[in-house]
Amino acid sequence: MMARVSRRWLPGLALTARLRQEAWPRGLAGSAVSQSSTQTAHQVPGMEYQDAVCTLNTLQTNASALDQVRRERSHPQLQLDAMIGFLERARLGVEDLNCLNIIHVTGTKGKGSTCAFTEQILRGHGFRTGFYSSPHLVQVRERIRINGQPIGKELFTKYFWQVYGRLEETKEAYGGAMPAYFRFLTILAFHVFLQEKVDLAVIEVGIGGAYDCTNIIRKPWVCGISSLGIDHTQILGDTIEKIAWQKGGIFKPGVPAFTVKQPEDAMAVLKDRASEIGCPLRVCPDLKDYQVDHGPLCLGLAGQHQHPNASLALQLSHTWLQKRCSPGESFTSTSVKNTGVLQAPSFKPSSIMVKGLAETNWPGRNQTVTHGAVTYFLDGAHTMRSMQACVSWFSESAAQHERNASGPVARVLLFNATGERDSAALLKLLTPCHFDLAVFCPNITEAITSCNADQQNFNISVEHMLTRCLDNERSWHLHNSLGNSKGPQLLIEKSLPLDQKWKGDTVVFPCILSALQWITQGRDPVVADLANSVLPVKPSVMAKAAPLQSAAEIQVLITGSLHLVGGALKHLDPASSN
Repeated sequence: MMARVSRRWLPGLALTARLRQEAWPRGLAGSAVSQSSTQTAHQVPGMEYQDAVCTLNTLQTNASALDQVRRERSHPQLQLDAMIGFLERARLGVEDLNCLNIIHVTGTKGKGSTCAFTEQILRGHGFRTGFYSSPHLVQVRERIRINGQPIGKELFTKYFWQVYGRLEETKEAYGGAMPAYFRFLTILAFHVFLQEKVDLAVIEVGIGGAYDCTNIIRKPWVCGISSLGIDHTQILGDTIEKIAWQKGGIFKPGVPAFTVKQPEDAMAVLKDRASEIGCPLRVCPDLKDYQVDHGPLCLGLAGQHQHPNASLALQLSHTWLQKRCSPGESFTSTSVKNTGVLQAPSFKPSSIMVKGLAETNWPGRNQTVTHGAVTYFLDGAHTMRSMQACVSWFSESAAQHERNASGPVARVLLFNATGERDSAALLKLLTPCHFDLAVFCPNITEAITSCNADQQNFNISVEHMLTRCLDNERSWHLHNSLGNSKGPQLLIEKSLPLDQKWKGDTVVFPCILSALQWITQGRDPVVADLANSVLPVKPSVMAKAAPLQSAAEIQVLITGSLHLVGGALKHLDPASSN
């Protein structure tokens, strides 16, 4: 989640002082996070949307919830048992979820995009869709969508208090236990979809599969697994085989499942899991193998890496439609060589499917936003494979934009990474993009009190976030042969030959807004409208902006974290906060 700078974090922050000396002549502004509205909201259902979100945020750091998660980590089955208990306290039963005609999707990379393609296709067929995903970019209600749109603030507030009230009134009988943040949102999503009587629900797994809290689903209509890779190793394991075992945990007896092509070791594990569970598993064909009348299928999401996701979405939606409309039919399949896994047949997508793939929109993933002379390339890549895909997409797309530019173009990287991820390895993949400047900031939207509760994070301190940014800056220096340089240097000069070994300067900012305002140098009218929030920058830092001031256009790649991308979109698309 995003965060804001709050005065309760600031005392004793040497790192903040370091940043103040480097970039700002005065300190960061902030204010204490008020808990008074949260305490009142517990007792008064019907409060405003922000009060509901503030109350939701208390579940991030609920002591009993955190203790429970720690106990369950060594006994993962307890995670599902606890989730079922919370569901029942919210007056829902596991069997109630069967009415949602669920499509359940997991994977390391691309599961959100797969869900977005699938939901768009089935909505195009006239069905009322529910879609549960994570994380959110700007507002938490983005995670729970009806017919492709985040539920409204009034609807979120109404259903939030219904669920929260039921859990609150029963907690004393359960030692004060309340579900943690993601568990609560999962229960809330199920409640919303049941109350709103959706025809189907597309459910994206949070982390893993076997012990993810969404896996209380017993009878999905179809399951999908997108591309697998190494991520969340502390929870899922440190090998592709261990991760594949976790992901295969969403398989259900007799329920058809589809996977994109996987590494051989991962595919072998998925095959064994499917056999043990009694789940018919098929491998999706290449997107080019589908029969279309005029040229290749067009996708609304950019990048070659979206092709397997689109193929998986075609299989999931086709299978769902088959069960809904033609329950007696079944597909023939052929065996894939050397694996024994069945190959799903290609077919001719309907015109609605073709349109659905072309019209799919999934913000923050290979997204391009142009404001005047500034073009933003936003991608929440945070694993090695997704970053490789991001680099490929950005290199091609940025080069195309540069060919149409009116003059010299400056390239800027805005980066942050969170959690256990290897930032240094991710940054190394980005060095071939030849950025003129690399900017680092934490996932803090702005260093003032105006940001909303949707983007607060109480699980990590500002000190830790800033430490990570400084570590990232050092890694970038090392990757670009700046490790032995004696202090800051302006290394991008007008006379620098294109074939000379590239070196780029770096800056660390304490929030996303200040980073964007410095990068754009007043050239983005949307960000410039927020000028009253600008913190003045020292001359030494302004000097580093020379390449930005002399360029005809500026290209900004924002990557490393979906939370960073979401914080940027909050400012680049102010309507997203309404």
